[in-house]
Amino acid sequence: MSTSPSLPNGPAAGAQIAETEFSIELPEHGTVAARAYGQRRPGTVSPLVLHFHGGTFVCGTLDNGRYIGRLLAEAGAVVVSLAYPLAPEHPFPQPIEVGYAVLQWLYKHRVKMAGKGAPLFLAGEEAGGNLAAAVAVISRDRGHPPLAGQILVSPMLDPCTGTASQREATPEAGECRWATGWREYLSCPKDAMHPYAVPGSSLRLAQLPPALVLVGGDDPLRDEAQAYAGRLRAAGVTASSHVLPSASNWPQALSEAEACTACSAAVFQHVHDFFEATMNKPAAPG
Repeated sequence: MSTSPSLPNGPAAGAQIAETEFSIELPEHGTVAARAYGQRRPGTVSPLVLHFHGGTFVCGTLDNGRYIGRLLAEAGAVVVSLAYPLAPEHPFPQPIEVGYAVLQWLYKHRVKMAGKGAPLFLAGEEAGGNLAAAVAVISRDRGHPPLAGQILVSPMLDPCTGTASQREATPEAGECRWATGWREYLSCPKDAMHPYAVPGSSLRLAQLPPALVLVGGDDPLRDEAQAYAGRLRAAGVTASSHVLPSASNWPQALSEAEACTACSAAVFQHVHDFFEATMNKPAAPG
């Protein structure tokens, strides 16, 4: 008999979250670095989350993903944050293929890492939110592994960068870092039409796992993220989206834990509630 999932009731102030550096050997992609946050608690089953850090596809490290990684662990998950290959040296589709291979690896090792029957989630912020959304689509299309949910924090989903929230945040004469990142990530113009590169424009979103989408009030990625949540709902996918007024300077602040102190409790609560609502339900088919 499997053990019932167990989540903490609230964030523990000053709680020690275990962090472990390790490497994953992938037959077709070599060795990739990763960091685990949290650990399996005896007698419990935890959500197991594959996490992608931000960095507009071209930069960022495991350290940049520490805030979200630790927060997911505080909410009760065992989190594996991935140092995926970066553009322009490794453009689309290399990062998502590596991500999907790691997802399969996690599924294979889920009992040891998070307990028997541990539900599998994807999560990411900014460019990492794109990768998480894309790997969810790949998992559905390839029929494995089953996913319990996806957590997208200020996801970078629209290469056109023409939304109102983008225009408000980008000076007219300034270089748009989002546009630059997209140019480096997409190998050729036709990639901008591929649903794995730009899941926000996918024409087929049905049967994806439930989604939690979080954005900040002054977030330049706010509009594209909310539009994606709306399209998921229209396709019959359970998707909740929230604008957090206290979350300022997102997504840049997501790599700086001190800058997110004001919104940590709200993010924790949304993530905790999402785990509670999804982890006891059957995983999405695929």
